[in-house]
Amino acid sequence: MEAINTDKVNFIHHSAVGEKAEETFLIHKTFIANLLPEAYVQHVGSSAVPNSITKGDLDIQVRVKAHHFPKAVQELTKLYEINEGSTKSQSFRAFKDDSVDPPLGVQLTVIGSEYDFFWKSRDILKMNDHYRKEYDELKRKYEGRDMELYRKAKNEFFERLMESPEYQKLDR
Repeated sequence: MEAINTDKVNFIHHSAVGEKAEETFLIHKTFIANLLPEAYVQHVGSSAVPNSITKGDLDIQVRVKAHHFPKAVQELTKLYEINEGSTKSQSFRAFKDDSVDPPLGVQLTVIGSEYDFFWKSRDILKMNDHYRKEYDELKRKYEGRDMELYRKAKNEFFERLMESPEYQKLDR
C-alpha cells in the first residue's frame, strides 16, 4: 500500500519572521560569497516581501553563470544538504538546511535559464501590492490544508505572474 502524504501547510505574517529571516540571510550570504565570490546571492521568497504571509522559512537564490554551475553545486554541497525532493538539472539545483532558524532553502540557478525566476517573482510581489495580496489570499485559502494542493495552486499563480507585463519587463 502506498503511503499518503499528509503534510499540511501553515502560514504566519511576515512581521513574525522577517527580521530573523534577514539576519539569517546575511549570515548565509557571507558563507556562500566566501565559497562562490562570482555568485549573486539574493533573499527571495515571501520572507523577503514585507507585509506578506509566509510559511516562515527563508529562501535564498544563488545565481551563477553556466560555466560556474558545476563548481557551485560542489561548493554548496559542503554547506547544505541536497533537497532530494526537488528538480535537478544542468541549470538548477536545490539545497536545504532545516537546522537553522528559520529553516533554509537554497535555489542555485544559472543566470538567464528557465529557473532564474525567483528574484523576479520577489520583485513583482514587492512592487505590486495587487499581486502580493492575491498571493496572500491564495495562502489563506490553503491554510492547514494539504501541502501538495497548495504547491499546485502556488505554481499556477506563479505561471500566471510570469505572463504579466510587469514580469516580462524585468531583466537582469
